[in-house]
Amino acid sequence: MVDVFCYKLVVPAEAIDGNNHVNNLEYIRWTLRAAIAHSDFNGWPVERYRLIEAGWVVRNHNFTYFRPGFLGDEIVVKTWVSEMAKVRSKRKYLIIRPADNHILCRGETEWAFVNDGGRPVAIPKDLSDSFSIVTSDSEPGL
Repeated sequence: MVDVFCYKLVVPAEAIDGNNHVNNLEYIRWTLRAAIAHSDFNGWPVERYRLIEAGWVVRNHNFTYFRPGFLGDEIVVKTWVSEMAKVRSKRKYLIIRPADNHILCRGETEWAFVNDGGRPVAIPKDLSDSFSIVTSDSEPGL
């Protein structure tokens, strides 16, 4: 189990918008990929959720953008779980560009755990036990 997961990528051409920098929606896409990769790494791949006929859906996103990213930039999306309740969880993100140690974006997503019919259900103990809660005083930086 890893508390803070690092998802690395290089900005591709399709992520660039008309202003010649990373489109804001790409940051959200990357955080979702990072969340899935973190879950997979901690023993919860998509197939395991299918077996229990339940999974995560987004309730809301909150992102703050600080600097633009550009074509070819190496990017690291750091992600961790900051809260876990009965049927919901909060996951945070820090998106950085290691070349200059700039924070490009910070964000968080509130997730709801639902069954295949879309109804909220309790998060199984073996699932919640697979993730440590990273409190605000121990959140990662650069």
